Amino acid sequence: MNLTPIPFDQLPFSKLFQDYTTSKNSVLEFFESDPFDSNSFHDRLNTLIDDETIDRKFIVDFLKDFNSDFTDSENVFAQIEKFSDPDTFAILTGQQVTLFGGPLYTIYKTITAVLYAKKLSKELNKNVIPVFWLADEDHDFEEVTGISVPDGDSNCTLQYNGESDDKRAASVKFDSSVEELKEQLFEVLHDTDFTEKVKKFIDKNYKKGESFGRAFGKLLLDLFSDEGLILAGSNNLKAKEYTKHLFVKSIRDHKEIQTKLDDTTYNLIEKGYHGQVHVQSSNLFYVEPDGRREKLEFAENKWTTATRKFEESELIEIIDHDPELISPNVFLRPILQDSILPVISYAGGPGEVAYYAQMKDFYRHFEMQMPVILPRFSITLVESSISRIIEKLPFSITEYNQRIEDLEKQFVIKSETKDLEKLFREWKNYVDELTLKMKKEIEEVDPSLKASAGKASAIYSSELDKLKGKLYRSVKEDEKIQLNRISKIKHNLFPDQSLQERQTAFVYFMNKYGLNIWDDLLSLLENEKPDTHKAIDI
Repeated sequence: MNLTPIPFDQLPFSKLFQDYTTSKNSVLEFFESDPFDSNSFHDRLNTLIDDETIDRKFIVDFLKDFNSDFTDSENVFAQIEKFSDPDTFAILTGQQVTLFGGPLYTIYKTITAVLYAKKLSKELNKNVIPVFWLADEDHDFEEVTGISVPDGDSNCTLQYNGESDDKRAASVKFDSSVEELKEQLFEVLHDTDFTEKVKKFIDKNYKKGESFGRAFGKLLLDLFSDEGLILAGSNNLKAKEYTKHLFVKSIRDHKEIQTKLDDTTYNLIEKGYHGQVHVQSSNLFYVEPDGRREKLEFAENKWTTATRKFEESELIEIIDHDPELISPNVFLRPILQDSILPVISYAGGPGEVAYYAQMKDFYRHFEMQMPVILPRFSITLVESSISRIIEKLPFSITEYNQRIEDLEKQFVIKSETKDLEKLFREWKNYVDELTLKMKKEIEEVDPSLKASAGKASAIYSSELDKLKGKLYRSVKEDEKIQLNRISKIKHNLFPDQSLQERQTAFVYFMNKYGLNIWDDLLSLLENEKPDTHKAIDI
């Protein structure tokens, strides 16, 4: 594997993310720390050491309870036991639970947490544990039910079409159609030396009756439990009981909270950035008895969902007695995470970095401090079949981010290095001049052969026309080959006009290169920082 760093400003990343990864003060003011300043992690550690609210017995009990639903791995529970030691801390990452593990960024988030857990353990002389926080309360089912897989010179999208009934996506169980979907997946992937192992890997976790959340979590632990990874999530009664005071505060202080989020978002926009998440009057959802998750809104002095109305006192009583009926939104979830675990850092993608930029004062309202927000590794995997043809074309990797039509147009312009009409016109003119001179020479020897000399010249001219036609066809065929190569590279590196890491299912690379491909990536990135995009030849 070879690695080439690419600045983020050469790829489709937001200005906020570009400025954050280059430590611009204009965006760092919205965070507590600079992730590329090693002092930031030491400062965060000192804050956690002084935090008397950390309940280590609860942490161990909660993590054991949560992880027991996914694994019986001794390594996982040994990692959990370390949290009873006051010198143990966490680096978190997380995302929605997705079909067959989802796109490549699932892996890159996990690798970032694993690598930085090892790095910080050495630098801080503490135990730092990588924790993947499952977004097990999200209900946007459509976002997690599809994957994209390269298929020849294009991409194939596979979609699970089961029903969610507006329940939280993690709790939705697969019906029998998942078996047909797996067959479709491996038809697209094609057989390799690793296919049987990958099939067993997928079959073990994704099957009829299994839930999205449990399948996803089991898959992650199968891949990374040996690297020390453990799981966490908030759809857990212990977690809800422990954090219900945060729900109450969110209800009682909703106006002040909304004002702080609005003000920060406005300041971001004033600085030329953007608000990633729309601010609303509430950061909570109500979970109906049938599992549906409905937004809680505050209007006309009442808390309402689409079908219910609550007085504030009534809602607080529900939180006190049945906290599992309340669910956090994207703003409140980090507060819950950090109130449960001693989080040194959170490793997130560009979108997550952007919504954390809205949250500095939100954290402070809960008398908390934002951890170090570390960008996850951002990577494009360049297969050898792709790198070979890239060398034959006049474009850099980043230029393939353009529309295919624009690339083709630029290629035609760049490839027109020879003016074939001019070449053959000059050739014919030279032949005509030479023929005229030779005809005079022949006429002096034998006047009767003058016509034959002219005929020979005409035949030569005709052959030149034939040659020109063949050359034109050769150029067009070569152009066609090159245009097909452009299309292949484009679909591989920027599928659906997006970064590969956001679209391509990571199972594609496991099927082609083996289940150990991520071990190789861990080794390659061991001494790297996620401050640039990485193009990696595999």
